[in-house]
Amino acid sequence: MALTNRLVIIPTYNEKENIGRIITEIFSLPLAFDVLVIDDQSPDGTASIVSAMQSVYADRLFLEQRPGKMGLGTAYIHGFKWALRNGYDYIFEMDADFSHNPKDLIRLYEPCAHNEADVAIGSRYVKGGKTENWPLDRSILSYGASLYVRLITRMPIKDSTAGFVCYRRQVLEQINLDEIQFWGYAFQIEMKFTAWKLGFRLKEVPITFVDRKQGTSKMSKGIIKEGILGVLKIQWQSLSRQYTHRLRRVPQNPAHSPHQSQ
Repeated sequence: MALTNRLVIIPTYNEKENIGRIITEIFSLPLAFDVLVIDDQSPDGTASIVSAMQSVYADRLFLEQRPGKMGLGTAYIHGFKWALRNGYDYIFEMDADFSHNPKDLIRLYEPCAHNEADVAIGSRYVKGGKTENWPLDRSILSYGASLYVRLITRMPIKDSTAGFVCYRRQVLEQINLDEIQFWGYAFQIEMKFTAWKLGFRLKEVPITFVDRKQGTSKMSKGIIKEGILGVLKIQWQSLSRQYTHRLRRVPQNPAHSPHQSQ
């Protein structure tokens, strides 16, 4: 039986340089977190590294292997459903490449644990947040994307594409995860937008986002295009009265047996 009600979901594809170190750092934090790695058949052996570490971190480290590269969004949806089935109360999204500092997991957890927010977002664009080691063109693209999302959707979030997030269980229980449409850049936007439209409280927590030092970025032109067109599609659909009805899921069994917190 797990000893904590906090789960960090880490999707991976060819992250052998980073995965062992990021898991070790998470397990070294003063607050306990479990880790679920979702690997899409990384040819570099990422899953084998995680599997070997499971003997060291029994009941804290979990591995789900999928048959191939299926997209970031579907990996997180897979992880969310796994987390709900296994009774976790706080579910985190996190990259494997150290662009997110494991120590900031605690800072994301606190507003959700203290009932100040239902979704805590690690933000580069609020006071105190920043990026490091980014080329100018990427900085402009990222900030411009977040500004574009705010202008189109009116969602009061400055870093809508952020992928370092803590969800309270109640949020993921009430979102119909099967209706989330996007798998790439727009996935993060759609999840935040849906939570906001369903009335949940979103809070941005300043973080420093560091460009990866090991491995290869997964960003592509297709993912960027999905983000641009996806925002328009999300906003257009939200004008329908049926939008929140389609995205809201009434839990079949809202009662669950939470893990013992540490």
